Amino acid sequence: MSAQGQPSRYTRSFNGMTGALIVTVLAVLAFVAWRGLWRNDVDNEPEAVDWQARVELAQQADLQVVHPRELPAGWTATSTELAAGDDPRWSLGVLTDDGRFVGIRQQDTSVDDLVELYVDEDAVAGDDATVPSDVTDTWQTWSDDGGDVGYSTELGDEALLVYGSAPAEDIETYLGLLTR
Repeated sequence: MSAQGQPSRYTRSFNGMTGALIVTVLAVLAFVAWRGLWRNDVDNEPEAVDWQARVELAQQADLQVVHPRELPAGWTATSTELAAGDDPRWSLGVLTDDGRFVGIRQQDTSVDDLVELYVDEDAVAGDDATVPSDVTDTWQTWSDDGGDVGYSTELGDEALLVYGSAPAEDIETYLGLLTR
């Protein structure tokens, strides 16, 4: 308010505020685009995790987790989950040398629950596959319309699912490397 009781010269309106917001958003977008033009050090490589340390930790806790003896050349472990207690579970996520995903999920639940969660709600059971490994030689196969595949077995009270978007041949090679 001015000294004479009149409002200031600046008129506030919805249109004025909208205009100011648009100018601000455009300035931010221009800055982001400009910065992107000069940035060439973008690292899209996934960060590898030390999955063997997690396996050792599980073994120290008397958990028998299924894991590969080694990863095939060029494959990278990118994620792990290990939980003990009332709901023990183990998972290991790996990218193949072509960047395709292969995962292991071991949990005290049903195979059907794991398949529904990690392959597809509408996954179709296929024929049994014979792939010799230290875990089992016979695997139930699963597939979905999107090209994902899964191989499952039961280990006592636990279900084991090896699944992913990698070709079935790659996953079967991985199955052959599994041990406890």
